[in-house]
Amino acid sequence: MAQVSMSNLRSYDLVDFPSPTGREEVWRFAPRTALKPLLEDVASDGRLTWESTLPYGVTLTRIDAKEAAERAASAPVDRISALAAKHAGDALLLRIPADSSHPDPVVIDLSGSGREPVVWGQTLIEAGPGSRATVVLRHSGTAQYAGNLSVRVGDNAVLELVSVQNWSDDSVHAGHIATRMGRDARLRSIVVTLGGEAVRLVQTVDYDGPGGDADVRGLFFADAGQRFEHRSFVDHSQPHCRSNVVFKGALQGDGARSVWVGDVLIRPEAVGTQTYEINRNLLLDDGPRADSVPNLEILTGDVVGAGHASATGRFDEEQVFYLRSRGISEEEARRLVVLGFFADVLDGIDVPMVRSEVMRAVEAELGYEGGEV
Repeated sequence: MAQVSMSNLRSYDLVDFPSPTGREEVWRFAPRTALKPLLEDVASDGRLTWESTLPYGVTLTRIDAKEAAERAASAPVDRISALAAKHAGDALLLRIPADSSHPDPVVIDLSGSGREPVVWGQTLIEAGPGSRATVVLRHSGTAQYAGNLSVRVGDNAVLELVSVQNWSDDSVHAGHIATRMGRDARLRSIVVTLGGEAVRLVQTVDYDGPGGDADVRGLFFADAGQRFEHRSFVDHSQPHCRSNVVFKGALQGDGARSVWVGDVLIRPEAVGTQTYEINRNLLLDDGPRADSVPNLEILTGDVVGAGHASATGRFDEEQVFYLRSRGISEEEARRLVVLGFFADVLDGIDVPMVRSEVMRAVEAELGYEGGEV
């Protein structure tokens, strides 16, 4: 099995993360020209505006940078996330009380109003032991945003996390999604990237006790000139834990580019691990390029199962022909094929409002009349 490509380095010290040259493994695919402002050590007073919908008992407060670092699920993993931690100043803290259950989703809308200045931000989510909740973060508007998202799922807690990047086409977004699982905790994480000039998100999954179950999913649709990069690193350090990583992307237009790098590390002490990761990319015309790099490193012989898969292919015109032979228009046929491709990720979004919004946004990318958002 190939060794994982992501460094295990976690640090708040910028000295550990010099400016990338592009020769480093973790930066070789990155759109460094678009990301350049987010790689510079320059303070800013820029902010995203936010609105929230909070069920009873759930709180959203601001904490200072020192407390944010103490409560974070992980230290930064690269230069951009270290800069975000340094310059954000404070952080939003969302707390879900222990043993509470919330059938209605917690929704936080984050919006930018311009490319200047650069916005540094941090958001922390803490799901208390035994709690059950769904949290939705929606990003929109225009911004150059470097943001860290920290998620702690307490013992026996169940959390669904949906992060939607539906920025304007001139926006840039990069950051670190850090998730940490308690004993017998369950997390379903869904990252949806539909808008922005360049988006680069690095997600890490760490376990603090046995029995953790992480289901990490992603959906992206890149148009001409857009560059989306998603990296995941699942660090199995505890026994009898599970992870499942599924990322699917569609691309169309000249210069559309996607990168997915999935790393899974199973340490010697992580006996009884069950893990699988898969990436599928659908090219809708001749203009795009998709890079897919799955990596799996196993350091124990006692695993339940471990594997990975990756495939990139052209749009299947035979499927369109079949649907058209049944009286369906070409436009509707293409819509059905693409939505079918994304079905297992869309079905994983348990919030009907968000699932419908994402479906409409995908339809809009296809130019489907009914897809205008």
